[in-house]
Amino acid sequence: MTASPTALDLADPAIDVVELTRRVCDIPSVSGDERALADAVEAALRALPGLEVVRDGDAVVARTALGRAERVLLAGHLDTVPLTDPPNLPVRREQHPVDGDVLVGRGTCDMKGGVAVQLALARRVAAAGPAAPRDVTFVFYDHEEVEAARNGLGRLARNAPHLLTADFAVLLEPSSAVVEGGCNGTLRAEVTTTGKAAHSARAWRGSNAIHAAAPVLARLAAYQPREVEVEGLVFREGLNAVAVSGGIAGNVIPDRCVVTVNYRFAPAVDSAGAEAHVREVFEGFEVAVTDAADGAVPGLHLPAAADFVRRTGTQPLPKYGWTDVARFSALGVPAVNYGPGDNATAHADDERCRTAEVEQCLRVLTGWLLEGTGQEDA
Repeated sequence: MTASPTALDLADPAIDVVELTRRVCDIPSVSGDERALADAVEAALRALPGLEVVRDGDAVVARTALGRAERVLLAGHLDTVPLTDPPNLPVRREQHPVDGDVLVGRGTCDMKGGVAVQLALARRVAAAGPAAPRDVTFVFYDHEEVEAARNGLGRLARNAPHLLTADFAVLLEPSSAVVEGGCNGTLRAEVTTTGKAAHSARAWRGSNAIHAAAPVLARLAAYQPREVEVEGLVFREGLNAVAVSGGIAGNVIPDRCVVTVNYRFAPAVDSAGAEAHVREVFEGFEVAVTDAADGAVPGLHLPAAADFVRRTGTQPLPKYGWTDVARFSALGVPAVNYGPGDNATAHADDERCRTAEVEQCLRVLTGWLLEGTGQEDA
């Protein structure tokens, strides 16, 4: 399935934000295959007046240049996790017994509902023209659902950091239309045990590395995750085995076993502190960190964040998962998570998003960005 030039036609008033979500989702964009959707997003934005549009790989940035005293940045990733078999696309609109009117299909929750809200906002910002009270930057990026080294927002930060300059940022990750402050950090490590290979018929001549991993699993099973308060929000941590590998054949005693663990840590510490904790938990074992990303403190006391929270009318919550607010935090840009979709359905076979949340996020963000221009009632 590929995008047509008019798939995301923002000039068509018949394409509301719910229909726009469906169309965005129906252009498959599994990590590494975002180009068709990036092309469609770029074409849609270039058709709007008053926006400077820049492309970097499969990331697209559009921004106004009105010379306002404040610039707000809205960001969202284009990629999704892999489709199911058979594919959970095209999107279906149906009535859910609990959630009501929903869109069901890959990306509806994580996070193409948020991407559609960005596009609908870009249409309204362009229509407001010089009447807009603040400058706005829209960022659509690739490779969020894979390892941090390939993240498109990280690439933009390296290649063109000026494009990410802002006074405040909103990442439209799914948060059930509630502000989520900061985010946990994440670290993956491999805990390795070794043994001696032997024929399984003469097991006493070897040493079983998989059996030697039992204490690793026992420590994980006994581990009590911490709850850490940071700037008034309580973050829940977690340390879990996510993969176990070992053995080369059904008649060979394995001489090596690797337990991959994932540590989700509160933003009270950085990745160096998280690594030290993991090494302490697995003292006596070989530990190799394979991937790590710092979390972000909430920053909700900052004026721009406090004003946005007030306008949403929500009670902020902590973000337990890692999101790219951490990248904005590293750049010195205060940021929050706020978008449609319940994270409990993200990546699920029946991934879905309430249409009311998509409409609510658009309404709240329009009122905040464009109050007094008439576009908040568009």
